[in-house]
This record gives sequence, structure tokens and C-alpha cells, in this order.
Amino acid sequence: MGAGSSTEAEREPLLAPSYAEPSSPPVNSRVYARRWLVLTLFSLLGLMQGMVWNFWGPIQNSAAHAYGFTKSDIAVLVLWGPVGYVPWLLFMWLMDKKGLRASLLLSAFFMLLGSALRSIPLTDEPLRRWLIHGGQFLNGLAGPTIMSAGPFLSTTWFAPDQRATATAVASLFSYLGGATSFVVGPLVVPAPNDTQAGTTMAAAVLDSSIRDRIQLVMYAELAAIAVLFSAILLYFPSRPPMPPSVAAASQRLSYRSSICRLLSNLRFLMIAVAYAVPTGVIAGWSGVLDMVLTPAKVSQVDAGWIGFWSTVGGCVFGVAMARFADSIRGMLKLILVLMLAGASLASTWFTLTCLSRVTHLPATAAILYTSCILVGIFINSSVPIFLELFIETVYPVPEGITCGVVTFLGNLVCGLLLFFLTFYCTDVSWLNWCLTGSCLFSLVLILFFRESYDRLYLDVFVSV
Repeated sequence: MGAGSSTEAEREPLLAPSYAEPSSPPVNSRVYARRWLVLTLFSLLGLMQGMVWNFWGPIQNSAAHAYGFTKSDIAVLVLWGPVGYVPWLLFMWLMDKKGLRASLLLSAFFMLLGSALRSIPLTDEPLRRWLIHGGQFLNGLAGPTIMSAGPFLSTTWFAPDQRATATAVASLFSYLGGATSFVVGPLVVPAPNDTQAGTTMAAAVLDSSIRDRIQLVMYAELAAIAVLFSAILLYFPSRPPMPPSVAAASQRLSYRSSICRLLSNLRFLMIAVAYAVPTGVIAGWSGVLDMVLTPAKVSQVDAGWIGFWSTVGGCVFGVAMARFADSIRGMLKLILVLMLAGASLASTWFTLTCLSRVTHLPATAAILYTSCILVGIFINSSVPIFLELFIETVYPVPEGITCGVVTFLGNLVCGLLLFFLTFYCTDVSWLNWCLTGSCLFSLVLILFFRESYDRLYLDVFVSV
């Protein structure tokens, strides 16, 4: 019924006779305590990249008063994140050839330079806007490494029974950074209140206060990124002195061979589409969540809190499920089936609730909040499980290249969704149906996907 299992050629590196011979020398391995420092630095950098990317959306009304930004300006500022994925092949090549330290240092430098550019307090408003856009674009260039290197880091530094947990922490902290912006921005930056600004002088004073607060947040983010860049520059090795597992020490395919292997592997393409469609759709859907919930009479503030809790819940639940996957290795497909089934039910519930005039379902605030947050929890928490299953399926393709391809596909789906939204923005109820359809589509693909654990097989087969 499902897709065919991996071929003998694909499994040849794992079944080489030298692995099975008792006389072959064992692979020396060791797990270092410093791995937690490496994971912390990487995760905090991902947190800051997500915060900078989602900085302007939650304070768009304040930014309009302070800098004269229109809704198109805000949309472009958010769009610089997916645009930063255009040179993703270059970043994957750098990670494969030079290691994680070089690629992460380059990404951190782009974030530092971007944060510095947008923080320059110029009085020339047109030039200031150009610098802000340039800063957001440079921050977006850090996305390919931040979003793709988590499984590479976990394989390089962590033992097999901790890999899924490390992948979850490394890959979900950027999501947590985007969620944090929903809280930090509105709490620090005052919202405009035209009813109280009765005079031109009062309005000018209010706009000046908004600009000062925005500048304060940008300075704080610049300082945090500068500290992280310095820490990574001082200490962030590409790999430990000794590998933590047999899989980490094994030979991998070359960059060109990896790309060819991925594009010709139908099983990988099948699960890559299953990942890219729902994650890309929910990214675009969450970006216009206020627009989606407006017909249901949900305010902008409440929509922001819904987005925050759905993302935070997805991060917490994702780490918990990854830890569960580490304890019962070899069950990634079952976990994904359960998550996508929950996402399908929650998204269907939310979509039908929004059509209460037709379905006559109760459309209370509690129901809208619950169903919407559950959608985010189930889909966002599936990300690290998907990434781990990708690596197991296409091993010995390097982790960075594999995850670079699938995260690029997710950003492509998100970009296409937002592109169509520019033409069909009067009634956005179709977005809810896209979300429901994407979850069901991914669930069907996962049900027919035949899993294999080539990397895990190697670690278990060889006595370390």
C-alpha cells in the first residue's frame, strides 16, 4: 500500500560488511557536557532571529504613527524573512564544507549588521526606512542556517537517545522568538490613541514617545545579538573532539551527490511535501491571523495572544513529544500520525465554527480560542519530529542539506499563499479551508509513507 522501501543502493553504507564484522575496531565515542552550552548559544540566536523577524507585525499601528509605515510596508518587512531563503543553497554548501561554526558565525554577523543598521537614529525618514528594510533583509539571511542546522547540531553533539530532544529545542526556539514579539512589542511600545491626541502638539509628543520606545527595543535586541555573536566567536566549535555516536562519525555523501539523492528519492519527496504544505500554510495563516479572526469579532490584541499561546504551546508540546520519541525510538511515524490527526480535527472544528451561520455551531470566544490554539500546537510541535524522520529516511545525506531543502519548500508554500492573498483579500475564509485541507493532505501522505530508520539502525547495529 505505501511507498516502496529504500533500495539496496540507498542502504549500502549502512550494511557494509565492515560494520558487522566482530573483528573490526569499535568506534570510540563520547558525549561532552559542553554540548548544552553549544545548544544554548544556537537556540538563543534562533530566539533573537525570530524576535527581529516578527518585530514590526505586532506594533504595526504604532509603527504607522512613528515612521509613517503603511500596511504594505509592514507586509514587506515580514516578507524579508522568506526572501532571505533565496540563497539557501549557498548556506547549505557552506555548512557542508566549512562546518556549523562558519555558517553560524556568518548568520550571526548578518543579524548583528542588520540590527545595527535598523537602529541608527537618523532624522532623514526616507533613509531611515531604507535602513530598516535592509536590516530586516539581513536578518532574514540568517534564516536558512537557523532553521536548518538543528538536526545537524544534535547529531554532531548528542547521543542517539537525546537527538530528538536537542533537535526540538534548536529548531523551535526561533518560533518561540516570533511568539515573544507578540508580547514584548505591545508591552514596551505604546499603542497610538488618536482620541486622546486632541491637538497637533499632543499627537507629535505621542509619536515621539512611540519612536523612543521602538528605538529602545531595537537597541536592546542589538545588544543581545552582539553578546551572542561575541560568545559564538569566542567559543562555538564545529564538532566535539570525539563523536557522540557511530552515525556522527560515519562518512557522508558529498554536496552534489546529496542534492541528486534527495531529488531522486520519491520517499523523501513524499514526506517533504507532507511537511512543507501544512507548515507553510500555517505560517502564512498565522501572519494574517488578525484578518482571519476579524469576521468572528476577535480583537487585534486577542488575536495576538492566540498566536502567542499557539506558538508557545507548540514549542512546549514539541519538546515533550521529542523527549518521548527519544525514549521509544523508532516510532516517529506514529507520533506524526497522531499529531496530524489532531491538527485535522482542530482545524476542521475552527473552520466550521467560523461558518456558524451555516453550520449553526456555537461560536463563543472560548471555542475559537481553543480550536485555534490547538491547531498551532499540533502543527508546530510536529516540526522536530518531521526533521528527525527526514534524517533517518535519507541517511547518509548530511543533516544540514536535507533540512535546508525541506525548510525552503515550507517557505515556498508560505510565499505562494501570501501571494494569492494579495489577489483574494476581501473574503479570507478560504484560508481556513486551505489550513484544513493541508492538514488532511499531510495526514494521508504520512499514512501511506513507509518509514525506515537508517541512521538509528547504524547506531544500534554497531556496538560502540
